[in-house]
Amino acid sequence: MFADFFIINGLSALSTLFVFAIGLFLLSLFVLFVIDVTQTHDAVRRNYPVIGRFRKLFTTLGEFFRQYFFAMDREEMPFNRAERDWIEKSAEGVNNMVAFGSTRNLTSIGTPIFVNHPFPTLDADALNPPCVQIGQHCRTPYSAHSIVNISGMSYGALSKPAVRALSKGAKMAGCWMNTGEGGLSPYHLEGGCDIVFQIGTAKYGVRDEDGNLSDEKLKEAAAHEQVRMFELKLSQGAKPGKGGILPGDKVNAEIAKIRGIREGEASISPNRHVELTCIGDILDMIAHIRGVTGKPCGFKTVVGDSGWLDEMFTEITRRGIESAPDFIAIDGGDGGTGAAPMPLMDNVGLPLREALLMAADTRDKHGLSKRIRLIASGKLITPAEAAWAFCAGADFVVTARGFMFALGCIQSLKCNKNTCPTGITTHDRRLQKGLNVEEKAVRVKNFVEKLRYGVGLIAHSCGVPEPRLLRRHHVRVVQDTGRSVLLSDLYQPAGEDTRAA
Repeated sequence: MFADFFIINGLSALSTLFVFAIGLFLLSLFVLFVIDVTQTHDAVRRNYPVIGRFRKLFTTLGEFFRQYFFAMDREEMPFNRAERDWIEKSAEGVNNMVAFGSTRNLTSIGTPIFVNHPFPTLDADALNPPCVQIGQHCRTPYSAHSIVNISGMSYGALSKPAVRALSKGAKMAGCWMNTGEGGLSPYHLEGGCDIVFQIGTAKYGVRDEDGNLSDEKLKEAAAHEQVRMFELKLSQGAKPGKGGILPGDKVNAEIAKIRGIREGEASISPNRHVELTCIGDILDMIAHIRGVTGKPCGFKTVVGDSGWLDEMFTEITRRGIESAPDFIAIDGGDGGTGAAPMPLMDNVGLPLREALLMAADTRDKHGLSKRIRLIASGKLITPAEAAWAFCAGADFVVTARGFMFALGCIQSLKCNKNTCPTGITTHDRRLQKGLNVEEKAVRVKNFVEKLRYGVGLIAHSCGVPEPRLLRRHHVRVVQDTGRSVLLSDLYQPAGEDTRAA
């Protein structure tokens, strides 16, 4: 009898809760209905109350469904699943061979096809790429060992553990690491790797209180033995002609100290170096930085036309070869960043495929290939892309997003929202805990080694002993007819290529 009593009352309570839940649900729908039909901001919700709200939900979820369920291996942008998987396996140090056949469409316009030699380089004849000296006219030239290096990513844009892992991994791999425009942090130095100090338009880390370039701060930076070179950033691929804004709430005491700005105040980066108004000014500033620091100095730029480069090289010839920048980093207009305006991201600046060839031809026409080293930057995350850059005229290849993938990036496209699920671009300490510095450092090392090895495989297949001996006649490019043409036929070298000298 007692059991029957509890069962009956229990069922009655459940029925009451169920009715209450249904009532609450219907009341919520009614409230949403009233809100939707009375608001004027969203026409879809006004015309289709409640149901129209699902559009935003599905749009948000679509990003994830496309990545994991619907997109083919070669379809995604900016990097597809096949590319990401290659880096993932390389970083893990596991077998990254593929089976059954290529999933790449080899007839797409622009596809590089390397010209294999009937007598490829034997393993016994293969060479490690030799060290290349940068800045032979400096007091302290830099002998760079690695053909693959880490491109500019600032502390602030990247998290503390991400910078620490990159620094340690770069040391293991023997490559350099670019600080990005956010200044030199203790975490860049922690791993003991070679450092390229980038000087952006706000001159973070080497500025005085008024934002001007400080010789004293330059000397302090150069005093670190690890700081091997200085790079003057004129522009970057994702936003040429645009500076940045660092919100005041992100300028904590540590960031303020590293960048040389006031804590809690927003910092605006100009869209160019305000004191640079002509070609002569660029050469003068490079000479000044080199003179103060005693170390190599060059610049990073996006190319839209070669006219100004031609003017610069002509002026260098007039002034003397020692006045030349020690290197030029060419960034493709399709480069990446945490956030940039879409008009600049999509439609300003030439892609690297055209810009690098243009810069190399202009440099070589003036006989400066021994003096000015070219560094290629822009979506060069696989051996084929890097090998193409060496064919085009590069002395070194750098990548940023390739190393982000090596750290574990899953291309969630949340770089600017402080919600990066892998802890790479967030300052949320809970999310940063997922990034193990020691483990990710090994992944960075593995990625560098696999990328260098893959570029070497292509070079040997083409019959040369090391990547810097690749030339334009070693690669063909697919045209709109479906047929491929030698890169050397599309772009005749403008002068002697003496990179191997």
